[in-house]
Amino acid sequence: MPDPQLCSEEEISELVTLFYARVRSDAQLGPIFNAHVHDWDAHLVKLTDFWSSALRGTRRYRGTPMPIHAALPGLTAKLFRHWLQLFDATVAGLPNAALRERASELAHRIAQSLWYGYQVAHNPTALPSDAVFT
Repeated sequence: MPDPQLCSEEEISELVTLFYARVRSDAQLGPIFNAHVHDWDAHLVKLTDFWSSALRGTRRYRGTPMPIHAALPGLTAKLFRHWLQLFDATVAGLPNAALRERASELAHRIAQSLWYGYQVAHNPTALPSDAVFT
């Protein structure tokens, strides 16, 4: 449940900035993100709005991440797990324990949902694999 008292906007901005700096420089994820994100400044604003909405309930985010992610070629459960490893390593360094726990929990649910949707979009007649991102 989003909670405006969970953290500040500055903490969310720090999380997004630190995490996506890691993603951009990562050997596995960097090439994927850098090939599809053409304006990182604008993308970071959108991502900050997303996490602010998800964690604090600000309702600033307007978008549909599922079709955007489903349109990407060649994603795997292994890449989603790697994304989560980077995310968890990033939040582990944040001083706000409640933010660390809630953001990680939410990121794992989002990864599971996006992976499920990705599989359905790419192979609609097959049952999605039950890759668990815990």
